[in-house]
Amino acid sequence: MAITVLVVDDHRVVRAGLVALLKQSPSLNVVGEAGNGEEAVRLAGELQPDVVLMDMQMPVMTGVEATKAIKGQWPAIQVLVLTTYDDDELIWGGLQAGAKGYLLKDAPPEELLQGIRAVAAGQSLLPPHIAAKLMQVISQGGPGGKSEPADQLTERELEILGLMARGAANKEIAAALFISENTVKTHISNLFQKLDVRDRTEAVTRALSRGLIRI
Repeated sequence: MAITVLVVDDHRVVRAGLVALLKQSPSLNVVGEAGNGEEAVRLAGELQPDVVLMDMQMPVMTGVEATKAIKGQWPAIQVLVLTTYDDDELIWGGLQAGAKGYLLKDAPPEELLQGIRAVAAGQSLLPPHIAAKLMQVISQGGPGGKSEPADQLTERELEILGLMARGAANKEIAAALFISENTVKTHISNLFQKLDVRDRTEAVTRALSRGLIRI
């Protein structure tokens, strides 16, 4: 079954280009387009897409606000941020609002297609250069924030966090650390609880903000 996608961008020409690109992939199905954040929230509720491809800077309601609204009402819908800007606060805001990943609009087409498939499958998408950018401003807990005391993570949990930050899947982590996938899942469950997060993107973001790992 094809992955359903809602394309959100306030520039009509950009939306048309994205839609044309996505339609080239038989595994993706564009079910709608939105020109602002408010429209994105409404269409997300009506269409229930698997993935919302979300621009950040838009009129009426920003991408951050729209992402937060969508994830608050329909948690199963995944949001992939696609923007021209690698602005620190936008990156942080989008991820904190619940976005599953973040890509710049100059990313190669295949990287975008793979990114949509990844977040639809529940995987996190945080390219190393974006993670590095994020590190510059969240070392104190986020833009304007203060660092929180780190939970006591084991050395193995920190190793797994580092591999997660580089996009490694459970199978790859298991192979790299010579442990079983079930053991990896147990460690991830434990570190989710310690960091008070719900998914891999939140875990990596929280770990970066606390200085527990570096990219």
